Amino acid sequence: MAAIEIMEHYCEVHPGSPAAVRRPRLFIRSGVWVAVLGPSVERGIVGIGATVEAALRAFDAQYLAGLRPPEKIRRRRSSSKKSAAGCPPLHA
Repeated sequence: MAAIEIMEHYCEVHPGSPAAVRRPRLFIRSGVWVAVLGPSVERGIVGIGATVEAALRAFDAQYLAGLRPPEKIRRRRSSSKKSAAGCPPLHA
């Protein structure tokens, strides 16, 4: 099957996936498939794989990873009344 047909089939099987909804550009570079959404590989969301389907799965994973909120940073509670920088609070 041609790459476009494989992509169409992937999108039919996974209709709610980021690849199906956003339709990234698909091309082959040095024998590796690349799915990219954005201005370039360096500045976009990218999926890379040995097959068209693998590149689309990787694209979906990268797209969804970008939507997740970052892990919250846990701060240690200090018994002192100093600020986190170790300086006493300023009084106005």
